[in-house]
Amino acid sequence: VRFRSCDGNKKIHFGSSEPEDFRVGEDGVVYAERSFQLSAEPTEFVVSAQDKETQQEWQMRVKLTPEPAFTGASEKDQRKIEEIIFPWQQYKHSSPLKRQKRDWVIPPINLPENSKGPFPQELVRIRSDRDKSLSLRYSVTGPGADQPPTGIFIINPISGQLSVTKPLDREQIASFHLRAHAVDVNGNQVENPIDIVINVIDMNDNRPEFLHQVWNGTVPEGSKPGTYVMTVTAIDADDPNAQNGMLRYRIVSQAPSSPSPNMFTINNETGDIITVAAGLDREKVQQYTLIIQATDMEGNPTYGLSNTATAVIAVTDVNDNPPEFTAMTFYGEVPENRVDVIVANLTVTDKDQPHTPAWNAMYRMTGGDPTGRFTILTDPNSNDGLVTVVKPIDFETNRMFVLTVAAENQVPLAKGIQHPPQSTATVSITVIDVNESPYFVPNPKLVRQEEGLMAGSMLTTFTAQDPDRYMQQTSLRYSKLSDPANWLKIDPVNGQITTTAVLDRESIYVQNNMYNATFLASDNGIPPMSGTGTLQIYLLDINDNAPQVHPKEATTCETVQPNAINITAVDPDIDPNAGPFAFELPDTPASIKRNWTIVRISGDHAQLSLRIRFLEAGIYDVPIVITDSGNPHASSTSLLKVKVCQCDINGDCTDVDRIVGAGLGTGAIIAILLCIIILLILVLMFVVWMKRRDKERQAKQLLIDPEDDVRDNILKYDEEGGGEEDQ
Repeated sequence: VRFRSCDGNKKIHFGSSEPEDFRVGEDGVVYAERSFQLSAEPTEFVVSAQDKETQQEWQMRVKLTPEPAFTGASEKDQRKIEEIIFPWQQYKHSSPLKRQKRDWVIPPINLPENSKGPFPQELVRIRSDRDKSLSLRYSVTGPGADQPPTGIFIINPISGQLSVTKPLDREQIASFHLRAHAVDVNGNQVENPIDIVINVIDMNDNRPEFLHQVWNGTVPEGSKPGTYVMTVTAIDADDPNAQNGMLRYRIVSQAPSSPSPNMFTINNETGDIITVAAGLDREKVQQYTLIIQATDMEGNPTYGLSNTATAVIAVTDVNDNPPEFTAMTFYGEVPENRVDVIVANLTVTDKDQPHTPAWNAMYRMTGGDPTGRFTILTDPNSNDGLVTVVKPIDFETNRMFVLTVAAENQVPLAKGIQHPPQSTATVSITVIDVNESPYFVPNPKLVRQEEGLMAGSMLTTFTAQDPDRYMQQTSLRYSKLSDPANWLKIDPVNGQITTTAVLDRESIYVQNNMYNATFLASDNGIPPMSGTGTLQIYLLDINDNAPQVHPKEATTCETVQPNAINITAVDPDIDPNAGPFAFELPDTPASIKRNWTIVRISGDHAQLSLRIRFLEAGIYDVPIVITDSGNPHASSTSLLKVKVCQCDINGDCTDVDRIVGAGLGTGAIIAILLCIIILLILVLMFVVWMKRRDKERQAKQLLIDPEDDVRDNILKYDEEGGGEEDQ
């Protein structure tokens, strides 16, 4: 049915006088509300159109007649087909311009989907009022006619009868927009095309389908009624604006049914699942399985189609159970002086879900360990508390510890839980006495002693102490562990150290005046233990070394200028037994002072030069007397080998080779002899090699002589044992 107001702007609401049988949609489509049999007589009812603003109402009587039974051949005779006439047009002054007199609004054609035919099924007849004077041809264009999907609608070109050729499916195409044309036999357009809209009326031919067959959701245990859990969604391919596509949800079953068979409810329109009862307890029921049903036709159980899905709701854990110790007192023991040792395992029980913050336990000590010698670690797998020693414990000081410990979860307890948030217990730890190593006091021990202490002298006493006061042991025994210069010995009973050699500060084993020796103290416990101690001897210097000249050799020119030689005094002693030094030449032989003179230029340095104008080239031994500043003084006479040579204007020697040859030393002669011997050995080896090579060449020539049969000849060699060639 259609209603058209004069101004075209009214908002109309349609109503039916028989609402239990017929319903009129907002688009004017009339639906049957129930299934019933029509009598042979026409059924009448009234359709009202009411203005929503002014409440003005218009009424129209509808007469509903059952379709008579027919066959395809007699359908035209038994049923009147609606006609659609092209809007007429008026021509003025034979002008080719046309003026449309009026324009029709052709109502859509409503065609139910899934019709069983027979096909082709006539819909309407399209006609032009000019067909009385002209021979016209009719056609339709658009999707469903000459465009994909083609061939659904056909038209008789002579009569204009529009028909459908197959059942329609609203879920594929909800409406078709066709255009009807009228032309003469020459193909000239005689009418403007008219638009025809064919609406496919929805039938309830699709069941609801859930987006997932299994839905997973979670809800915390202890949730209050009304807590949102999850949303399930189903879709229906039918028209969502009609009852065929309007879905309603409901919960069919709940498993398990504890503590109540109705722990959840669902919003029948949105699919939201919420809790409706209290008592969710993960420790009792960890998971609920709901069967959800979606039904179309707004949930009508008689006419609606339905489908089901499964909703799995896991009850998540909250911290509603604190950890509880399995015993009031735990016991452990630890040997003294041991660290990183687990001395006790603290076990707890927690009903919450394992390996979650509500189950993981944290341990802390609340008393009994003021010095922080213990810590408690948590085993991540078993949740046990591992009491561990982190600082050494001395049995002689503490023989037992009594610790107070507490356990609580990583997260606080949920609100409203009546249990205490933590559990407490006592840990009794016994310390075991073990044999400990002796230790020297002090360590290291420093002794200051002048060098030169004679062998057999008592130096000091170096003793150790045994920390095991409660063990019955004999006295300690001492021995020497390290003595680089082998200067010392220790009495094994009383630890008295005496010298076995003279202490020398200038020894290579003394570094920065300090000599280090290591000694060992051992007990007779089980097992035996020992400790080491270091004796540091700081040696004080005495003037026990005379200074020496450096360098031992020098070169100068025959003439006075330039002929100065710089020399240095070297003394192993240190201040005040070293420099400044005094330099002088001896009185004998007399030629020394006659030819040479020496002058001190600083505390450690002096300058030797010729006293005479010319001294013949050669090598001279010049004795020099050097005296240090010690008390008493120490002096020595050092020989300086001076090579006197002819020099150029720059002071460089020009006859060094002659001087060196004249003064060839023993070392040089030995070196020359060694070179000669090596050269002779090389020559001898070369001769032997050449002789052997000649013999091998002769043997090869004999073996390959073509005139001799090698198999019939015996080759005789002068030397025993053939070489590698005799194969």
